[in-house]
Amino acid sequence: MMKFRFRRQGADPQREKLKQELFAFHKTVEHGFPNQPSALAFDPELRIMAIGTRSGAIKIYGAPGVEFTGLHRDAATVTQMHFLPGQGRVLTLLDDDSLHLWEIVHHDGCAHLEEALHLQAPSRPGFDGASGLPSLVHITVVLLVAAGDMAALGTEGGSIFFLDVPTLTLLEGHTLGPDKVLRSVPDDYRCGKALGPVESLQGHLRDPTKILIGYSRGLLVIWNQAARCAERIFLGNQLESVCWERSGHTVVSSHSDGSYAIWAVDTGDSPVTQPTVATTPYGPFPCKAINKVLWRSCASGEHFVIFSGGMPRASYGDRHCVSVLQAETLATLDFTSRVIDFFTVHSTRPEDEFDEPQALAVLLEEELVVLDLQTPGWPAVPAPYLAPLHSSAITCSAHVANVPAKLWARIVSAGEQQSPQPASGASSWPITGGRNLAQEPSQRGLLLTGHEDGTVRFWDASGVALRPLYKLSTAGLFQTDCEHADSLAQATEDDWPPFRKVGCFDPYSDDPRLGVQKVALCKYTAQMVVAGTAGQVLVLELSDMPAEQAVGVASLDLLQDREGFTWKGHERLSPRLGPLPWPAGFQPRALVQCLPPAAVTAVTLHAEWGLVAFGTSHGFGLFDYLRRSPVLARCTLHPSDSLAMEGPLSRVKSLKKSLRQSFRRIRKSRASGKKRTVAGSKLQEANAQLAEQAGPQDVEVTPVQRRIEPRSADDSLSGVVRCLYFADTFLRDAAHHGPTMWAGTNSGSVFAYALEVPAAVVGGEKRPERAVEAVLGKEVQLMHRAPVVAIAVLDGRGRPLPEPYEASRDLAQAPDMQGGHAVLIASEEQFKVFTLPKVSAKTKFKLTAHEGCRVRKVALATFASVACEDYTETCLACLTNLGDVHVFSVPGLRPQVHYACIRKEDISGIASCVFTRHGQGFYLISPSEFERFSLSARNITEPLCSLDVRWPRDATHVSHRSRESPKLSQANGTPGIILAPQSRDGSPDPICKEADTPEPPEAMLSPMSIDSATSADTTLDTTGDMTVEDVKDFLGSSEESEKNLRNLSEEEARACAILIK
Repeated sequence: MMKFRFRRQGADPQREKLKQELFAFHKTVEHGFPNQPSALAFDPELRIMAIGTRSGAIKIYGAPGVEFTGLHRDAATVTQMHFLPGQGRVLTLLDDDSLHLWEIVHHDGCAHLEEALHLQAPSRPGFDGASGLPSLVHITVVLLVAAGDMAALGTEGGSIFFLDVPTLTLLEGHTLGPDKVLRSVPDDYRCGKALGPVESLQGHLRDPTKILIGYSRGLLVIWNQAARCAERIFLGNQLESVCWERSGHTVVSSHSDGSYAIWAVDTGDSPVTQPTVATTPYGPFPCKAINKVLWRSCASGEHFVIFSGGMPRASYGDRHCVSVLQAETLATLDFTSRVIDFFTVHSTRPEDEFDEPQALAVLLEEELVVLDLQTPGWPAVPAPYLAPLHSSAITCSAHVANVPAKLWARIVSAGEQQSPQPASGASSWPITGGRNLAQEPSQRGLLLTGHEDGTVRFWDASGVALRPLYKLSTAGLFQTDCEHADSLAQATEDDWPPFRKVGCFDPYSDDPRLGVQKVALCKYTAQMVVAGTAGQVLVLELSDMPAEQAVGVASLDLLQDREGFTWKGHERLSPRLGPLPWPAGFQPRALVQCLPPAAVTAVTLHAEWGLVAFGTSHGFGLFDYLRRSPVLARCTLHPSDSLAMEGPLSRVKSLKKSLRQSFRRIRKSRASGKKRTVAGSKLQEANAQLAEQAGPQDVEVTPVQRRIEPRSADDSLSGVVRCLYFADTFLRDAAHHGPTMWAGTNSGSVFAYALEVPAAVVGGEKRPERAVEAVLGKEVQLMHRAPVVAIAVLDGRGRPLPEPYEASRDLAQAPDMQGGHAVLIASEEQFKVFTLPKVSAKTKFKLTAHEGCRVRKVALATFASVACEDYTETCLACLTNLGDVHVFSVPGLRPQVHYACIRKEDISGIASCVFTRHGQGFYLISPSEFERFSLSARNITEPLCSLDVRWPRDATHVSHRSRESPKLSQANGTPGIILAPQSRDGSPDPICKEADTPEPPEAMLSPMSIDSATSADTTLDTTGDMTVEDVKDFLGSSEESEKNLRNLSEEEARACAILIK
């Protein structure tokens, strides 16, 4: 029979208003290192740096907290980037030969990055029809000349075209073809061979009319653009790059044979065939090409020569190196990933005679390394952001909110002792452009990441810049092969070339069993638990002083001598015996080894009781780390759980058994479906008739619930422990509360244990000799046997219990122990609240039945109102396998809001998501980047910054957006705002008020909804963005294009005039 109910009244407007004040979804900032970088640029006047990626993203960085992000409409690789000095503009070249001009504009005092113009250059001769415009076969190099107003474009065919940058239009009559250059070349050098592609273009610092052109064949030409003639010609070998010395008297070229040459620029007319100096730094054997070379002058006369590549081909051809040479000092910087580009931070003022480089920045495929060139030894400068999160692959993550100031200072101090700063004050971060306008965070947040090499890294996640604080390594407690590798590296230090390991990216793990699976930290006692892949559970405590001590080792057999199970996976790690030296920081106090040594799947710590609980695929255990004694071991295996005995690193899993189980499920579902066919069809007809008879204004049909097949009890891995939880609540009766431990498994089983914890000795760390006791109090089996994702106990007011020590130290409101408690059990399919101690169902929400999705991550979060600072609500945040985030009220479990957050295809992103206690979250959008999002309308962490730029007064700022379709101008989903230019003093012009701005047709576009696309979409589908106007502009004749452009400029001029009036 069909269920129906009378239609309720409409949504409560007061509640809807309250929801808007509590909840709002924003993707705010991307933490970490950009994935797959492809281009680099630096503005020496504004001190900002830009990085382009293969997915078309552009990211600009300045001082910590100053970040701008943009995303090209087409997911093409950014091959080159060039700043217009001091203007806050950057010109980008993509691998599809399109040019894009980006601008940093201000709105309400804050700066944003948005695309102003773009040009798709014709790529094939004759493609533009009768336009008469020159065809750019393939752009190989870009040079900004005349203070950024004009750009020279070198092509693969050897021609050089000139571009008007403010309008992004090609200048006719300025093209420099290879035939004009060949007229100045000796006849014997021509010999019918082409000059090849333009490899390099360099401008003169003091004379902008001179351009140094380098062709692939080896020809170097100093071209005078004003006189339209070649002033000097140098004939060299096959060319890779060119650098013009500051004074213009010296030219340095690098070549494909691993050599570089120095040419003197004199006043002679005849072509120069022999350089002043030619050297192969790592010869005499064949070497690889020197891809880029820089010459930086110093007042001392000891100039810098910096180049990438040039390694001996046979011996070190696979090394990724940048060499720094000053006088007789040579350092071969050896990196673990490919070199993308590099630049030096030096003086660019024309009145200065020397460069005097301060720092060298090297962009690698996996990290950014900055060296201090003013300090002897050229030490690396610690980066305040852009740290490689994936220096070793991330295996788990956790967030700790409201970290006490004392603990924060101790962690920072331990991190500083790990990497002490040089005594010289010159070793500071050189990229300092812009101002961070964000307020100082009211609370400190820690992001902990566990890694494959057994390390746990602590990050400052309080603001926009994710700053590394401290690194904990657990590998020193176990016997591995790292000592042998270190000794080999030490033995080769005196060899030639003088390699120097630089950078922290190291993707190789000495032993995969070291991988960290779970971490837990008590912020009030500075104690933490690190659990790994081989069943190792390590209890650590923060110490401010180095120490040498032995670590107590205990084993806990989770199988409890159960017969018929044989572990086929990896062996346990062998701990080191005897006293071991430990630096200041987190030092191990106890090591618990689970047997069998399977990966730890859940862990929780209760520092107030001195207990740690952990679970694997075989069961869970409870350990008293104060007395260093096991308390409880419970096996959760089903008799058919043979796969649980093979481990994650085993290769002997039975394919036949997996297929057999799959076919059984299919047959079972088909059989059950056939039984319901006749009855189901009759029921549907009756429901349809009843729905037609009932008026839509009288009744409302309940939402259709999907039929959920109960999971079989003999499914493999049903004994995996998914969550563990400590709580002081009512379990035995309603009159007495006490410590309890809860465990949830993959088969929908929940075990609740009552704990007898003796009171600790006052003022001491050790408790009396009486041991902790655990007695099974309740056992719950969920009907659908869905995996239990999370468990939480709610007090009499329906609020979650405080963390250990929060109530006893008056750091949080004490829980209500008078009213009845309840336990919230979240499974993959539904949320359910049971009363305690009777464990009777109180309320539930069937997420899978209603929404057709499964729960992946769950957390209780506190949401503060924007309108009233004192009003807060505790809600349940949930991430599903479809990438959606749902928020439910607690304890009523009423749906509040839901948002599309992560693409459902991004399985790793969904698996890596972690929520914070204040309504924010993190998830991996690439191996090296965390995307930060906020569900709270009040608690938002996003870039708020400004940049003092100087635009020419006659610069046309209003963008040519009539040819573009609506798009997200920033990779993180923040919509761009179209504004008038900024004045020379850096303040926004008063004409920028958007409310008073008339909107020309199609000239200014409203920003799209941030829910439509995210920065996680590295391969965006832009098919729908192509319009008829785009095709016409691309295929039209030159007369029509010029006419359209002229009309558009006039319309924009009228719009600007209206604005000024």
